[in-house]
Amino acid sequence: MANAEIAALRAAMGQIPPGLELPQLRAAYDGIGAQFPLPADVERTATEAGGAPGEWTATPEADTSKAILYLHGGGYVIGSLASHRHLAAELGRLSGARTLAVDYRLAPEAPFPGAVDDALAAYRHLLSLGLAPSSIAIAGDSAGGGLTVATLMAIRDAGLAQPACGFCISPWVDLEAVGASMTTKSAEDPMVQKEALLAWADVYLAGASAKTPLASPLHGDFKGLAPLLIQVGSAETLLDDAVRLAAVAGAAEVPVQLEIWPEMIHVWHFFFPALAEGRTALAGAGSYIASRLR
Repeated sequence: MANAEIAALRAAMGQIPPGLELPQLRAAYDGIGAQFPLPADVERTATEAGGAPGEWTATPEADTSKAILYLHGGGYVIGSLASHRHLAAELGRLSGARTLAVDYRLAPEAPFPGAVDDALAAYRHLLSLGLAPSSIAIAGDSAGGGLTVATLMAIRDAGLAQPACGFCISPWVDLEAVGASMTTKSAEDPMVQKEALLAWADVYLAGASAKTPLASPLHGDFKGLAPLLIQVGSAETLLDDAVRLAAVAGAAEVPVQLEIWPEMIHVWHFFFPALAEGRTALAGAGSYIASRLR
């Protein structure tokens, strides 16, 4: 039987006007996130995270010695603290940790490697607060999922200890967009299409090669990276990005857990207040993170 909640979300997505200019698109994305207000027990604190604006969210039960560094999605050109606040806070709740979400710089104002630089600086910031690497997880969705892997690589290359784990939701790790699912899943995916991905990649790369490892982590060296949990929907054009990511990481002896969720669309977790599978996927991810944080 078709998932009624997914069908309702697909219908709602069809009401978003096409052809919006970037400022309007950013505002629209933030507006979608605003439909899901934080629960009353979530404490929200603005901060500075190594140079970029950041925001702590925590529930009363959160262990303050543990943290999730959250990197939002949006193709490196849209997305913000506002768009993903509800998702970042809920992941922290389910992991028993505080969450530090980072408003990393976006393209075209700050193309590659601005996002990677900001994410690495935020990790250094957590270390400067006295958190142990083993008490930190890094998580992100879509472009933020790719940025999660790129940040793990940047951390290693900087000579820093790896965090406890990484969690990638529907990750975008190949800016060339050559995965077979770009075509085979195109008719099923209501959110992500190859043409738009390539346009956003062009803006973000600003002349850099799409095979640059910290932009397209699929082409990077995975040796010594933290364990990864990858969750992706079966109805995504980015399905093959997740599958290939798991393969190359696993081949490099990185412990990887790949989950492919039937019928699920791109970053279905974002809609967890209205989608049972979103709540279930986040609960599983929270258990995974909690089991690795020390």
